[in-house]
Amino acid sequence: MTRKQKRLAVIAGGMGFIATAVLLVLFAFSQSVAYFYMPGDLAKNPVGTGTLIRLGGLVGEGSIVRGEGAQVQFSVTDGADAIKVRYNGILPDLFREGQGVVTEGKFEPGSDVFVADSVLAKHDERYMPKQVADRLKADGVWKGEETSQ
Repeated sequence: MTRKQKRLAVIAGGMGFIATAVLLVLFAFSQSVAYFYMPGDLAKNPVGTGTLIRLGGLVGEGSIVRGEGAQVQFSVTDGADAIKVRYNGILPDLFREGQGVVTEGKFEPGSDVFVADSVLAKHDERYMPKQVADRLKADGVWKGEETSQ
C-alpha cells in the first residue's frame, strides 16, 4: 500500500466514523422529539398511536372528570375540535376549565383518547403557553387580551 493509499484509507475511515456518529445522534433525537399539535390539526392530519406529540389548546368547559386516585379525564379544544385526554398524576394548581394547557403523550392504541404523560398549565392568570396563544390567534378564536411581548 502506497503512502497516498494509506492517507486515503485514514480519511475514508474518519469520514465513516463521523457519518456513523451523526446517524446515531439523529436517531436519538428522533426518539425524543415531540411536535406540537392543536385538536384541529389532528382532525385534519391524524398521527400514529405510538407517536409522541404535544397537544395544546384550552381545557374544555365541563369536561374535567376525576376518576379513582389521581386519574383525570378532560378534553382539549381549540374552539372547533376537541380531543379527550386521560392523565394519571397530579395536575398543576392552576389547571382549570377554559385555561390554556399543553399536554405531552401518545394516543391510546385502538382509541381516540390521548394519554398524557405530562400536563403543563399556565403559571398566572395572564399567561398562556405561547404555542397555544399563537395558534388561537391564527385561528381567530383568541379571547385573551393582547400583550406587548
